[in-house]
Amino acid sequence: MARPVDDLLAIMARLRDPDNGCPWDVKQTFATIAPYTIEEAYEVADAIDRRDMHDLRDELGDLLLQVVFHSRMAEEAGEFTFSDVVAAICDKMERRHPHVFGDVTHESDSARSRDWDRLKAEERKAKGGDDPSALAGISRGLPEWQRAVKLQKRAANTGFDWPDYRPVLDKLTEELDEVRHEFETGADDERLADEIGDLLFVAANLARHAKVDVSRALRGANQKFERRFRGMEAIAESEGKTLSSYTLEEQESLWRRVKQTEL
Repeated sequence: MARPVDDLLAIMARLRDPDNGCPWDVKQTFATIAPYTIEEAYEVADAIDRRDMHDLRDELGDLLLQVVFHSRMAEEAGEFTFSDVVAAICDKMERRHPHVFGDVTHESDSARSRDWDRLKAEERKAKGGDDPSALAGISRGLPEWQRAVKLQKRAANTGFDWPDYRPVLDKLTEELDEVRHEFETGADDERLADEIGDLLFVAANLARHAKVDVSRALRGANQKFERRFRGMEAIAESEGKTLSSYTLEEQESLWRRVKQTEL
């Protein structure tokens, strides 16, 4: 049975009641809840990757609860309410989509992307932001993979970008050679971290040129590795052994066996 969002707002108000609410909910702050908000967003992405619509419904509810939780704490502090949050996002979506809610037209996707960035820059300026850079306003709280791609997209909107994937592949090879050089010459940890960082940054750029979501691609690689590793463990168990009792060469043979079953 459908329930209005007011029911959820009332539940959160009850949970946060200092006299009769839940002690755990009452003592929470924006800072203590923020990690849960991030976690719930990732769980939404995981449900989507698994194409589990039942889980997606539940995870979206958990994520909505995070918005309600933060809004309730802000209301208690006299800052804003959940209704203010809804109004703000409605206004923002209409303002940032003049091609839908107004009479603006764009000749291409890149033009629409540039206009989006222009509108965001105008919003930052209206809020008192004084950073004129094309890279202004990219949150430092983002996962670094995601922030790298956002930095690259912003730079690309000014024309600072490779024309296609080919020079990116060349740059990736160059950065890999530099990492190899640092290993072979016994570089200190800081220098090695710097070169590996360059390698990862270019890898993110390659994904952007391929129009591949970096986080999703890495999640897929993680899932593949976990699936295959668990398959190795299952084989070892069927042979009455533990995986750690095999030599590295034997473990690699198990890996190939598991991989072959996926072909």
